Amino acid sequence: MRIVQESSRKTVLEGRLAQDTSMSKEESESAAAALTYSLDEKEYGKQSSHLAFQASSSGISILDQDHGSFNNPIVRDAKTSELSARDPAGESSESVTDGETWSEEDFAEVPVEFQEIFSGHTSPIARCRFSAAGTNVASASVDGTVRIWTYDSSTPTSRNATIYCGAEITSLDWEYKSDRLLLIGTAEGGIKAWNVDAKRVVCDLSTGAAFPNVLDLKCSPLEPIFVSAAASRGHGTKGIERMGFASLIAWNMKTWKPLTVLPLGEDPPAITSVCFNHNGKILAASATDGMIHMFDMSAGLPITGWPAHDSAASCVKFGPDEASIFSLGSDGKIFEWSLHNQGQVLWSQDSSRFISQGSSKLPRHEMALDTNGRRLLVTSNTLTSPLYQIQGKSRRQKTLPHGAPITSVDWHPMSQIFLTGSADHSVRVTSIP
Repeated sequence: MRIVQESSRKTVLEGRLAQDTSMSKEESESAAAALTYSLDEKEYGKQSSHLAFQASSSGISILDQDHGSFNNPIVRDAKTSELSARDPAGESSESVTDGETWSEEDFAEVPVEFQEIFSGHTSPIARCRFSAAGTNVASASVDGTVRIWTYDSSTPTSRNATIYCGAEITSLDWEYKSDRLLLIGTAEGGIKAWNVDAKRVVCDLSTGAAFPNVLDLKCSPLEPIFVSAAASRGHGTKGIERMGFASLIAWNMKTWKPLTVLPLGEDPPAITSVCFNHNGKILAASATDGMIHMFDMSAGLPITGWPAHDSAASCVKFGPDEASIFSLGSDGKIFEWSLHNQGQVLWSQDSSRFISQGSSKLPRHEMALDTNGRRLLVTSNTLTSPLYQIQGKSRRQKTLPHGAPITSVDWHPMSQIFLTGSADHSVRVTSIP
Protein backbone atom coordinates (compact mmCIF):
# COMPACT_ATOMS: atom_id res chain seq x y z
CA MET A 1 0.00 0.00 0.00
CA ARG A 2 1.22 3.49 -0.76
CA ILE A 3 1.41 5.47 2.50
CA VAL A 4 1.45 9.27 2.57
CA GLN A 5 4.07 10.43 5.04
CA GLU A 6 2.96 12.39 8.12
CA SER A 7 4.45 15.71 7.01
CA SER A 8 3.08 15.54 3.48
CA ARG A 9 -0.41 14.61 4.67
CA LYS A 10 -0.40 17.55 7.05
CA THR A 11 0.79 19.99 4.38
CA VAL A 12 -1.84 18.84 1.88
CA LEU A 13 -4.61 19.04 4.45
CA GLU A 14 -3.53 22.51 5.65
CA GLY A 15 -3.86 23.78 2.12
CA ARG A 16 -7.22 22.11 1.55
CA LEU A 17 -8.68 23.41 4.80
CA ALA A 18 -7.44 26.93 4.12
CA GLN A 19 -9.02 26.85 0.63
CA ASP A 20 -12.24 25.10 1.55
CA THR A 21 -13.25 26.69 4.87
CA SER A 22 -11.75 30.22 4.76
CA MET A 23 -9.67 29.43 7.84
CA SER A 24 -6.64 31.45 8.85
CA LYS A 25 -3.19 29.95 8.40
CA GLU A 26 -2.88 29.30 12.13
CA GLU A 27 -6.33 27.70 12.29
CA SER A 28 -5.67 25.48 9.26
CA GLU A 29 -2.34 24.34 10.71
CA SER A 30 -4.02 23.44 13.98
CA ALA A 31 -6.88 21.65 12.25
CA ALA A 32 -4.53 19.74 9.97
CA ALA A 33 -2.46 18.62 12.93
CA ALA A 34 -5.60 17.36 14.63
CA LEU A 35 -6.81 15.61 11.49
CA THR A 36 -3.51 13.89 10.61
CA TYR A 37 -3.94 10.22 11.31
CA SER A 38 -1.37 7.44 11.40
CA LEU A 39 -2.42 5.27 8.49
CA ASP A 40 0.20 2.71 9.42
CA GLU A 41 -1.77 1.79 12.55
CA LYS A 42 -4.82 0.81 10.50
CA GLU A 43 -2.78 -0.31 7.53
CA TYR A 44 -2.93 2.61 5.64
CA GLY A 45 -31.50 29.31 4.80
CA LYS A 46 -34.78 27.80 4.26
CA GLN A 47 -36.27 29.50 1.15
CA SER A 48 -39.65 31.24 1.25
CA SER A 49 -40.94 29.60 -1.91
CA HIS A 50 -41.72 25.89 -2.18
CA LEU A 51 -42.19 26.09 -5.93
CA ALA A 52 -45.57 26.69 -7.55
CA PHE A 53 -47.40 23.50 -6.66
CA GLN A 54 -50.85 23.14 -8.13
CA ALA A 55 -51.93 20.41 -5.74
CA SER A 56 -53.62 21.12 -2.43
CA SER A 57 -51.18 22.82 -0.10
CA SER A 58 -52.34 20.81 2.91
CA GLY A 59 -53.07 17.44 1.42
CA ILE A 60 -51.56 14.30 -0.06
CA SER A 61 -51.88 13.49 -3.72
CA ILE A 62 -50.88 10.46 -5.74
CA LEU A 63 -49.20 10.40 -9.13
CA ASP A 64 -51.10 8.01 -11.36
CA GLN A 65 -48.80 5.36 -12.78
CA ASP A 66 -50.44 5.13 -16.17
CA HIS A 67 -51.28 8.77 -16.88
CA GLY A 68 -48.44 10.52 -15.07
CA SER A 69 -50.75 13.03 -13.40
CA PHE A 70 -51.62 13.79 -9.78
CA ASN A 71 -55.00 13.09 -8.28
CA ASN A 72 -56.21 13.33 -4.70
CA PRO A 73 -57.67 10.05 -3.41
CA ILE A 74 -56.01 10.67 -0.04
CA VAL A 75 -56.41 13.97 1.78
CA ARG A 76 -54.82 14.79 5.10
CA ASP A 77 -54.96 18.23 6.66
CA ALA A 78 -51.59 19.49 7.87
CA LYS A 79 -53.34 20.84 10.97
CA THR A 80 -54.01 17.28 12.08
CA SER A 81 -50.28 16.63 12.17
CA GLU A 82 -49.66 19.89 13.98
CA LEU A 83 -52.14 18.98 16.71
CA SER A 84 -50.28 15.74 17.38
CA ALA A 85 -46.85 17.32 17.16
CA ARG A 86 -44.87 17.69 20.35
CA ASP A 87 -41.26 17.91 21.41
CA PRO A 88 -40.57 14.76 23.45
CA ALA A 89 -37.07 15.85 24.32
CA GLY A 90 -37.12 19.58 24.99
CA GLU A 91 -33.38 19.44 25.48
CA SER A 92 -30.39 21.25 24.06
CA SER A 93 -28.32 19.32 21.53
CA GLU A 94 -25.07 20.61 22.99
CA SER A 95 -24.21 17.30 24.65
CA VAL A 96 -22.53 14.59 22.63
CA THR A 97 -25.40 12.19 23.24
CA ASP A 98 -28.46 12.26 25.39
CA GLY A 99 -27.74 8.80 26.79
CA GLU A 100 -31.36 7.70 26.43
CA THR A 101 -33.03 5.10 24.27
CA TRP A 102 -36.04 6.50 22.45
CA SER A 103 -38.82 4.28 21.15
CA GLU A 104 -40.64 5.10 17.93
CA GLU A 105 -43.62 6.26 19.98
CA ASP A 106 -41.46 9.04 21.48
CA PHE A 107 -41.07 10.63 18.03
CA ALA A 108 -43.72 13.21 17.17
CA GLU A 109 -45.14 13.04 13.64
CA VAL A 110 -43.65 15.87 11.61
CA PRO A 111 -46.11 18.61 10.55
CA VAL A 112 -46.63 18.40 6.78
CA GLU A 113 -47.44 21.23 4.38
CA PHE A 114 -48.13 18.82 1.53
CA GLN A 115 -47.14 15.38 0.33
CA GLU A 116 -47.17 13.86 -3.15
CA ILE A 117 -47.05 10.09 -3.68
CA PHE A 118 -45.51 8.61 -6.83
CA SER A 119 -46.82 5.11 -7.51
CA GLY A 120 -45.07 4.37 -10.78
CA HIS A 121 -42.98 1.38 -9.63
CA THR A 122 -43.99 -2.27 -9.31
CA SER A 123 -41.24 -3.45 -6.93
CA PRO A 124 -39.46 -2.09 -3.83
CA ILE A 125 -37.59 1.21 -4.21
CA ALA A 126 -33.80 0.92 -4.11
CA ARG A 127 -32.79 4.59 -4.47
CA CYS A 128 -34.44 7.96 -5.11
CA ARG A 129 -32.69 11.27 -5.81
CA PHE A 130 -33.61 14.87 -6.57
CA SER A 131 -31.92 16.36 -9.62
CA ALA A 132 -29.28 19.04 -8.97
CA ALA A 133 -31.87 21.79 -9.54
CA GLY A 134 -34.51 19.92 -7.56
CA THR A 135 -37.07 19.97 -10.37
CA ASN A 136 -36.89 16.28 -11.34
CA VAL A 137 -36.76 13.07 -9.36
CA ALA A 138 -35.07 9.81 -10.34
CA SER A 139 -36.26 6.69 -8.55
CA ALA A 140 -35.05 3.13 -9.02
CA SER A 141 -36.61 -0.17 -8.01
CA VAL A 142 -34.96 -3.52 -7.39
CA ASP A 143 -36.43 -4.95 -10.61
CA GLY A 144 -33.96 -2.82 -12.61
CA THR A 145 -36.36 -0.02 -13.54
CA VAL A 146 -35.52 3.68 -13.23
CA ARG A 147 -38.25 6.30 -13.51
CA ILE A 148 -37.61 10.03 -14.06
CA TRP A 149 -40.56 12.21 -13.09
CA THR A 150 -41.73 15.57 -11.79
CA TYR A 151 -43.73 16.34 -8.68
CA ASP A 152 -44.70 19.93 -9.51
CA SER A 153 -47.39 20.37 -12.16
CA SER A 154 -45.74 23.60 -13.33
CA THR A 155 -42.57 21.70 -14.33
CA PRO A 156 -42.43 20.39 -17.91
CA THR A 157 -42.70 16.63 -18.20
CA SER A 158 -40.39 16.44 -21.23
CA ARG A 159 -37.71 14.67 -19.19
CA ASN A 160 -40.04 12.00 -17.83
CA ALA A 161 -38.84 8.55 -18.82
CA THR A 162 -38.68 4.90 -17.88
CA ILE A 163 -35.28 3.18 -18.17
CA TYR A 164 -34.93 -0.60 -18.08
CA CYS A 165 -31.46 -1.63 -16.88
CA GLY A 166 -31.80 -5.42 -16.74
CA ALA A 167 -30.22 -5.68 -13.28
CA GLU A 168 -30.95 -4.58 -9.72
CA ILE A 169 -30.24 -0.86 -9.23
CA THR A 170 -27.90 -0.12 -6.33
CA SER A 171 -26.96 3.55 -6.81
CA LEU A 172 -28.07 6.79 -8.48
CA ASP A 173 -26.55 10.25 -8.80
CA TRP A 174 -27.17 13.36 -10.89
CA GLU A 175 -24.42 15.36 -12.58
CA TYR A 176 -24.34 18.80 -10.96
CA LYS A 177 -23.34 21.43 -13.53
CA SER A 178 -25.66 20.78 -16.46
CA ASP A 179 -28.27 18.74 -14.54
CA ARG A 180 -28.70 16.66 -17.72
CA LEU A 181 -26.97 13.40 -16.86
CA LEU A 182 -28.14 10.70 -14.48
CA LEU A 183 -25.69 7.99 -13.43
CA ILE A 184 -27.12 4.55 -12.68
CA GLY A 185 -25.16 1.77 -10.94
CA THR A 186 -26.25 -1.87 -10.84
CA ALA A 187 -25.54 -5.06 -8.90
CA GLU A 188 -24.02 -6.54 -12.07
CA GLY A 189 -21.14 -4.06 -12.40
CA GLY A 190 -22.86 -1.73 -14.84
CA ILE A 191 -22.76 2.08 -14.81
CA LYS A 192 -25.08 3.82 -17.26
CA ALA A 193 -25.12 7.54 -18.06
CA TRP A 194 -28.60 8.68 -19.13
CA ASN A 195 -29.07 12.02 -20.90
CA VAL A 196 -32.47 13.30 -19.76
CA ASP A 197 -32.83 15.73 -22.67
CA ALA A 198 -31.79 13.30 -25.43
CA LYS A 199 -33.56 10.46 -23.58
CA ARG A 200 -30.89 7.91 -24.27
CA VAL A 201 -27.93 6.14 -22.67
CA VAL A 202 -24.81 8.07 -23.71
CA CYS A 203 -22.33 5.74 -22.04
CA ASP A 204 -22.35 2.22 -20.65
CA LEU A 205 -19.42 1.40 -18.36
CA SER A 206 -18.41 -1.59 -16.28
CA THR A 207 -16.55 -1.90 -12.99
CA GLY A 208 -15.40 -5.36 -14.05
CA ALA A 209 -16.34 -8.90 -13.16
CA ALA A 210 -14.25 -8.80 -9.98
CA PHE A 211 -16.29 -5.90 -8.53
CA PRO A 212 -19.86 -6.32 -9.75
CA ASN A 213 -21.75 -4.50 -6.97
CA VAL A 214 -21.78 -0.72 -7.60
CA LEU A 215 -22.64 0.44 -4.08
CA ASP A 216 -22.39 4.19 -4.67
CA LEU A 217 -21.79 6.82 -7.34
CA LYS A 218 -20.97 10.49 -6.72
CA CYS A 219 -20.35 13.31 -9.19
CA SER A 220 -17.95 16.13 -8.38
CA PRO A 221 -19.80 19.42 -7.77
CA LEU A 222 -17.41 21.33 -10.07
CA GLU A 223 -15.32 19.03 -12.25
CA PRO A 224 -16.48 16.54 -14.94
CA ILE A 225 -15.53 13.65 -12.66
CA PHE A 226 -17.44 10.97 -10.79
CA VAL A 227 -16.34 8.28 -8.35
CA SER A 228 -17.65 4.73 -8.25
CA ALA A 229 -17.53 2.57 -5.13
CA ALA A 230 -17.86 -1.06 -6.16
CA ALA A 231 -17.45 -4.29 -4.21
CA SER A 232 -16.67 -7.90 -4.91
CA ARG A 233 -19.21 -10.49 -3.88
CA GLY A 234 -19.10 -11.52 -0.23
CA HIS A 235 -19.92 -14.88 1.29
CA GLY A 236 -23.26 -13.86 2.82
CA THR A 237 -26.70 -13.55 1.30
CA LYS A 238 -28.00 -10.27 2.77
CA GLY A 239 -26.96 -6.79 3.78
CA ILE A 240 -23.32 -6.16 4.63
CA GLU A 241 -22.51 -9.87 4.26
CA ARG A 242 -23.06 -9.55 0.51
CA MET A 243 -20.18 -7.09 0.22
CA GLY A 244 -16.61 -8.28 -0.28
CA PHE A 245 -13.56 -6.17 -1.09
CA ALA A 246 -13.57 -2.59 -2.33
CA SER A 247 -12.78 -0.85 -5.60
CA LEU A 248 -12.77 2.96 -5.66
CA ILE A 249 -12.33 4.56 -9.11
CA ALA A 250 -12.45 8.16 -10.32
CA TRP A 251 -13.81 8.51 -13.90
CA ASN A 252 -13.57 11.30 -16.49
CA MET A 253 -17.06 12.27 -17.67
CA LYS A 254 -15.78 13.73 -20.95
CA THR A 255 -13.84 10.69 -22.13
CA TRP A 256 -15.74 8.17 -19.96
CA LYS A 257 -12.42 6.59 -19.04
CA PRO A 258 -10.98 5.80 -15.60
CA LEU A 259 -8.77 8.59 -14.23
CA THR A 260 -7.30 6.84 -11.21
CA VAL A 261 -7.86 4.01 -8.80
CA LEU A 262 -7.88 5.47 -5.30
CA PRO A 263 -5.56 3.40 -3.05
CA LEU A 264 -7.17 1.43 -0.22
CA GLY A 265 -4.55 -1.22 0.53
CA GLU A 266 -4.64 -4.97 0.05
CA ASP A 267 -8.07 -6.65 0.19
CA PRO A 268 -9.78 -3.55 1.61
CA PRO A 269 -13.28 -3.83 3.13
CA ALA A 270 -16.06 -2.62 0.85
CA ILE A 271 -16.71 1.10 0.54
CA THR A 272 -20.42 1.67 1.16
CA SER A 273 -20.74 5.42 0.55
CA VAL A 274 -18.75 8.33 -0.86
CA CYS A 275 -19.23 12.10 -0.88
CA PHE A 276 -17.38 15.17 -2.15
CA ASN A 277 -16.85 18.40 -0.25
CA HIS A 278 -18.27 21.59 -1.77
CA ASN A 279 -15.48 22.11 -4.34
CA GLY A 280 -14.72 18.48 -5.13
CA LYS A 281 -11.17 18.56 -3.82
CA ILE A 282 -11.75 16.16 -0.93
CA LEU A 283 -13.59 12.84 -1.04
CA ALA A 284 -14.87 11.06 2.06
CA ALA A 285 -15.69 7.34 2.04
CA SER A 286 -17.24 4.98 4.60
CA ALA A 287 -16.33 1.30 4.81
CA THR A 288 -17.74 -1.95 6.16
CA ASP A 289 -15.00 -2.11 8.81
CA GLY A 290 -16.35 1.12 10.36
CA MET A 291 -13.61 3.34 8.96
CA ILE A 292 -13.98 6.75 7.34
CA HIS A 293 -11.35 7.51 4.70
CA MET A 294 -10.54 10.91 3.17
CA PHE A 295 -8.76 11.47 -0.14
CA ASP A 296 -7.08 14.41 -1.83
CA MET A 297 -8.64 14.21 -5.28
CA SER A 298 -5.95 16.37 -6.91
CA ALA A 299 -3.26 13.85 -5.97
CA GLY A 300 -5.50 10.80 -5.87
CA LEU A 301 -4.07 9.84 -2.48
CA PRO A 302 -5.42 9.28 1.03
CA ILE A 303 -5.11 12.21 3.43
CA THR A 304 -6.47 10.76 6.63
CA GLY A 305 -8.89 8.27 8.13
CA TRP A 306 -10.25 7.13 11.47
CA PRO A 307 -12.33 4.31 13.00
CA ALA A 308 -15.81 5.82 13.27
CA HIS A 309 -18.05 2.85 14.09
CA ASP A 310 -17.84 -0.50 15.83
CA SER A 311 -20.18 -1.80 13.11
CA ALA A 312 -20.04 -1.22 9.37
CA ALA A 313 -20.33 2.42 8.31
CA SER A 314 -23.28 2.66 5.92
CA CYS A 315 -23.28 6.33 4.86
CA VAL A 316 -21.14 9.46 5.11
CA LYS A 317 -22.00 13.13 4.45
CA PHE A 318 -20.06 16.39 4.71
CA GLY A 319 -21.70 18.99 6.92
CA PRO A 320 -22.72 22.14 5.02
CA ASP A 321 -20.10 24.29 6.76
CA GLU A 322 -17.31 21.85 5.78
CA ALA A 323 -16.25 21.71 9.43
CA SER A 324 -17.72 18.29 10.17
CA ILE A 325 -18.67 14.92 8.70
CA PHE A 326 -21.75 12.85 9.54
CA SER A 327 -21.58 9.07 9.55
CA LEU A 328 -24.24 6.38 9.96
CA GLY A 329 -23.43 2.89 11.22
CA SER A 330 -25.29 -0.27 10.36
CA ASP A 331 -26.19 -0.49 14.06
CA GLY A 332 -28.11 2.80 13.80
CA LYS A 333 -25.51 4.98 15.55
CA ILE A 334 -25.14 8.45 14.00
CA PHE A 335 -22.13 10.68 14.68
CA GLU A 336 -21.10 14.15 13.64
CA TRP A 337 -17.29 14.26 13.60
CA SER A 338 -15.25 17.43 13.92
CA LEU A 339 -12.78 18.12 11.11
CA HIS A 340 -10.96 20.62 13.32
CA ASN A 341 -10.27 18.14 16.10
CA GLN A 342 -10.14 14.61 14.77
CA GLY A 343 -11.90 12.03 16.87
CA GLN A 344 -14.14 14.60 18.57
CA VAL A 345 -17.85 13.82 18.33
CA LEU A 346 -19.90 17.01 18.08
CA TRP A 347 -23.35 15.39 18.06
CA SER A 348 -24.76 11.89 18.06
CA GLN A 349 -27.99 9.92 18.00
CA ASP A 350 -28.95 6.29 18.43
CA SER A 351 -31.34 5.33 15.64
CA SER A 352 -31.19 1.59 16.37
CA ARG A 353 -34.93 1.54 17.11
CA PHE A 354 -35.48 2.18 13.40
CA ILE A 355 -32.54 0.13 12.09
CA SER A 356 -32.13 -3.59 12.67
CA GLN A 357 -28.79 -5.09 11.67
CA GLY A 358 -30.29 -8.52 11.18
CA SER A 359 -32.90 -7.36 8.69
CA SER A 360 -32.58 -8.23 5.02
CA LYS A 361 -35.05 -5.50 4.02
CA LEU A 362 -32.34 -2.97 3.20
CA PRO A 363 -29.03 -3.61 1.46
CA ARG A 364 -27.58 -0.43 2.99
CA HIS A 365 -29.06 2.30 5.13
CA GLU A 366 -28.55 5.94 4.21
CA MET A 367 -29.23 9.43 5.52
CA ALA A 368 -29.90 12.86 4.05
CA LEU A 369 -29.09 16.35 5.34
CA ASP A 370 -31.14 19.42 4.53
CA THR A 371 -29.41 22.28 2.73
CA ASN A 372 -28.84 24.15 6.01
CA GLY A 373 -27.44 21.15 7.82
CA ARG A 374 -30.05 21.48 10.56
CA ARG A 375 -32.18 18.40 9.90
CA LEU A 376 -31.15 14.82 9.25
CA LEU A 377 -33.38 12.09 7.81
CA VAL A 378 -32.55 8.37 8.02
CA THR A 379 -33.90 5.25 6.30
CA SER A 380 -35.79 2.80 8.45
CA ASN A 381 -36.83 -0.83 8.81
CA THR A 382 -40.14 0.43 10.21
CA LEU A 383 -42.93 2.28 8.40
CA THR A 384 -41.63 5.73 9.42
CA SER A 385 -38.22 7.40 9.22
CA PRO A 386 -36.67 9.39 12.07
CA LEU A 387 -36.07 13.10 11.47
CA TYR A 388 -33.56 14.73 13.81
CA GLN A 389 -33.01 18.40 14.59
CA ILE A 390 -29.24 18.92 14.73
CA GLN A 391 -29.00 22.54 15.82
CA GLY A 392 -30.96 24.26 18.56
CA LYS A 393 -33.33 22.11 20.60
CA SER A 394 -32.89 18.38 20.16
CA ARG A 395 -36.20 17.56 18.47
CA ARG A 396 -37.05 14.06 17.35
CA GLN A 397 -39.75 13.63 14.75
CA LYS A 398 -40.83 10.95 12.32
CA THR A 399 -42.25 10.98 8.82
CA LEU A 400 -45.77 10.06 7.84
CA PRO A 401 -45.98 6.25 7.53
CA HIS A 402 -45.37 4.25 4.38
CA GLY A 403 -46.83 0.79 3.93
CA ALA A 404 -43.44 -0.93 4.28
CA PRO A 405 -39.83 -0.12 5.38
CA ILE A 406 -38.26 3.07 4.04
CA THR A 407 -35.35 2.16 1.81
CA SER A 408 -34.06 5.49 0.48
CA VAL A 409 -34.09 9.18 1.47
CA ASP A 410 -32.96 12.43 -0.12
CA TRP A 411 -33.33 16.15 0.54
CA HIS A 412 -34.21 18.91 -1.91
CA PRO A 413 -31.10 21.03 -2.70
CA MET A 414 -32.82 24.32 -1.84
CA SER A 415 -36.06 23.77 0.06
CA GLN A 416 -37.48 21.97 3.10
CA ILE A 417 -38.74 19.12 0.92
CA PHE A 418 -37.56 15.53 1.19
CA LEU A 419 -37.97 12.17 -0.55
CA THR A 420 -38.72 8.81 1.02
CA GLY A 421 -38.66 5.65 -1.09
CA SER A 422 -40.15 2.47 0.31
CA ALA A 423 -40.44 -1.27 -0.09
CA ASP A 424 -44.16 -0.55 -0.64
CA HIS A 425 -43.12 0.46 -4.22
CA SER A 426 -43.88 4.16 -3.68
CA VAL A 427 -41.87 7.38 -3.43
CA ARG A 428 -43.19 10.32 -1.42
CA VAL A 429 -42.30 14.00 -1.82
CA THR A 430 -42.94 15.75 1.50
CA SER A 431 -42.77 19.47 2.29
CA ILE A 432 -42.40 20.51 5.92
CA PRO A 433 -42.37 23.92 7.65
